[in-house]
Amino acid sequence: MNTLRVGNFSGFYGDRFDALREMLTGGALDVLTGDYLAELTMLILGRDRLKDPAAGYARTFLRQLEDCLGLAHERGVRIVTNAGGLNPAGLAERVRELAGRLGIPVRVAHVEGDDLAAAHPGALAAHAYLGGFGIAECLRAGADIVVTGRVTDAALVTGPAAAHFGWGPADHDRLAGAVVAGHVLECGTQATGGNYAFFREGDVRRPGFPLAEIHADGSCVVTKHPGTGGFVDVGTVTAQLLYETGGGRYAGPDVTARLDTVRLSQDGPDRVRIEGVRGEAPPPALKAGLNRLGGFRNEVVFVLTGLDVEAKAALVRGQLSDALAKSPPGEVRWDLVRTDRADAATEETASALLRLVVRDPDQQVVGRALSGAAVELALASYPGFHVLAPPGKGTPYGVFEDVYIPQGAVDHMAVLHDGRRIPVPPPHETRELADVPPQPLPDPLPPGPTRRAPLGLVAGARSGDKGGNANVGVWARTDDAWRWLAHELTADRFRQLVPESRDLPVTRHPLPNLRALNFVVEGILGAGVAAQHRFDPQAKALGEWLRSRHLDIPEMLL
Repeated sequence: MNTLRVGNFSGFYGDRFDALREMLTGGALDVLTGDYLAELTMLILGRDRLKDPAAGYARTFLRQLEDCLGLAHERGVRIVTNAGGLNPAGLAERVRELAGRLGIPVRVAHVEGDDLAAAHPGALAAHAYLGGFGIAECLRAGADIVVTGRVTDAALVTGPAAAHFGWGPADHDRLAGAVVAGHVLECGTQATGGNYAFFREGDVRRPGFPLAEIHADGSCVVTKHPGTGGFVDVGTVTAQLLYETGGGRYAGPDVTARLDTVRLSQDGPDRVRIEGVRGEAPPPALKAGLNRLGGFRNEVVFVLTGLDVEAKAALVRGQLSDALAKSPPGEVRWDLVRTDRADAATEETASALLRLVVRDPDQQVVGRALSGAAVELALASYPGFHVLAPPGKGTPYGVFEDVYIPQGAVDHMAVLHDGRRIPVPPPHETRELADVPPQPLPDPLPPGPTRRAPLGLVAGARSGDKGGNANVGVWARTDDAWRWLAHELTADRFRQLVPESRDLPVTRHPLPNLRALNFVVEGILGAGVAAQHRFDPQAKALGEWLRSRHLDIPEMLL
């Protein structure tokens, strides 16, 4: 066949349970992929495994499969998923047991070699991001279901594509095309109108899950099953392409995809063609993620209503600081959120929020010490004293760290359905990463009248997290808007619009083919999502905040 139809039924651990059945019954498919893993998920699964060494995988996948295994077998759809998490062999065995109980003859294989726990004692989870060739070996040997641990999200698509078309490690352009397709599919309905800046342009109450029609040259068309909700257009695909990426080189274990070469075009209703993607040899280093417990955290949110908000905040801060001085937590953070309005019609809109977050290796320091001190102020502090909820005993929080190891330092292994173990060698050719050469920007717009207005009237954005860093992709929808955006939204202007970033490294990566700018803000998320460093710990809404900021925008664009 000249086309491989690959769909997605899960973008995270907890995604729509019925999606597997919806995708199997909605139209023709060859392969279905399910992505369950994120940095925070690995921490959750690590804690599961502490309680039960046989755990460590996404349990919901088994329940989904119990409902749909017969349907997938009947329709000849193969399933590839990273739901194996920290225990792919254990999940593969559970799937075999399920298939036997249901009387359905399926061949189950798995991929292992990502677990680096032996080299990183003390880590709750330590895993390398493997590529797609282990998956390809399993599929070439006839597997119906392939379970992996930590692979790159895009590997769930590059593996099936390599197996189907016979690609090898040197087919860099073809592999890069599949990486881009995999990156668009990996977050499920984010490619079909979910979480989309211009969501009012379609019915996104229940978006359908995406699929890609992949061709032998690595190009593809992103679409969805007929009659499903949401929509697919150049904007929804652009938004997902920018999500959690950085510059023009998007590195992975199999290939480095050149995002600056991607070309998008509308290929009909709910169809976007992706072509022109160039690939390069992957870097010599393999990314690995370490999750460990960072200590314990607690928080309390004081409600400050009406007049004298600043003075009320100063009073309670002083009282709590004195009370905690006997056994001070390792980290204390106060944030005053001015949600209050003058002469408000409701008590809620007359109130500001003062958030106190404490962290320490000792649970007692952030538990009883804080809760006792806060509760004792109930009748002895500012007028109108109350809190959103009383502080608890203190909860553990996680810390994520990226490390890099040589490509050959892992034992990447395809464990076939018949028990054979096939080693997957590292790539023969590698290439050190470097910034892409600067590309010419369009000519700026000629001078003309401007109006103070939100950036979001002329640009879309999507943001996300990578460890302690955040990325914000911003794109224009017309050539004229791109001419303005490319010159107006510099790294310095970004810092002005996002004050949190003013003392942090901010790197701007132009992607002219996409009429887009990708900003990487280093350190804004502290030690990662599990550390709960800021109000929006995964920076999911950072792009929407940026879109709400006002600039002097040419009237011809409004």
